Amino acid sequence: MDFDFELILAIAFFVTFAAWLYDRIAYAPKRKKILSQMAPEAVAALDKNAQLNLADTPKWLLEVKSYFVIVAVIFGLRSFVAEPFQIPSGSMLPTLEIGDFILVNKMDYGLRLPVLNKTIIPTTEPERGDVVVFKYPENPSLNYIKRMIGLPGDVISYHNKRLMINGKLMDEELLAELPVSLNPSREPVAVYEEDLDGVSHQIYKSYRRNPLEGDWVVPEGHYFVMGDNRDNSADSRVWGFVPEENMKGRAFYVWLHWNEFFSLPSFKNNGLIE
Repeated sequence: MDFDFELILAIAFFVTFAAWLYDRIAYAPKRKKILSQMAPEAVAALDKNAQLNLADTPKWLLEVKSYFVIVAVIFGLRSFVAEPFQIPSGSMLPTLEIGDFILVNKMDYGLRLPVLNKTIIPTTEPERGDVVVFKYPENPSLNYIKRMIGLPGDVISYHNKRLMINGKLMDEELLAELPVSLNPSREPVAVYEEDLDGVSHQIYKSYRRNPLEGDWVVPEGHYFVMGDNRDNSADSRVWGFVPEENMKGRAFYVWLHWNEFFSLPSFKNNGLIE
């Protein structure tokens, strides 16, 4: 079952806000009137909870509205500033490992309405080489993370494990060959440094044949993305382009690594995402 935390948080925000507003309109004036009629020493003898219980304010209302401020802060920061994610798969190796906790800048690609993801204040647009988080086109309740390869209008070609953009072959340099024991994907791979028009980053290539080849023209309002683990990534080569309205933000920082629940968290991967 898909777990849409963004939707759940939005519902929590509106429920607690409604409770806070109802209390402010229906019960807060009554409590204020009762307190104004009491002697100062009697008011001083009442703690905060006792004052809130005046005017027969329902306990359920006080309980729900008490969460409003903390829910509003979390909802605001997560929706408009930075959102945390955990990497669930190895499709972005070696850039991101399974169990990495990352932060996504929610302001880079425009301020968007929570849940609906509609842009309300445009800022900048995605750039080639960005590591982006987006709503999976085939199931928008899921969030995916990949590297931005193709912008609107680009011609993308991928043959014999080499990437070409608008007729230009992207430069790459072999850095190392990793045996099975050193690769979380459990197969030997070659590590390359790839240059995406000035954005350098590392990628994995396996030694087996990869059928994910083809030529694509990126339509307007869409993007073409790929995983850095080129032979172990379901991306635009498989399910197509990412609509602009599905973009959530740019991944920019790893702040924790915690691969398994019974393992100890570590900070070994902490740093900016390239």
